[in-house]
Amino acid sequence: MLRPTSSQHDLAKNQGNGVHFISFCRLVGLLLCSNASMVYFALDSLRLAVVTTLACSLLLQACYFGRVLFFANVDDL
Repeated sequence: MLRPTSSQHDLAKNQGNGVHFISFCRLVGLLLCSNASMVYFALDSLRLAVVTTLACSLLLQACYFGRVLFFANVDDL
């Protein structure tokens, strides 16, 4: 009979990372929606709202990539 490779302790330890990812996705969604709505109501232009939201999302992705690239623990790799 084959035994599982991960224990209950390992599974409980890895569940915390999913919670952080869900919180991160909600925060990014909230930021992008608030950015789009503020730009649309301030400038009354759908085109500018879309362009600034795309620019904001690219900036967030670049910041996240830089954070992962430069501040990652060597032990995590």
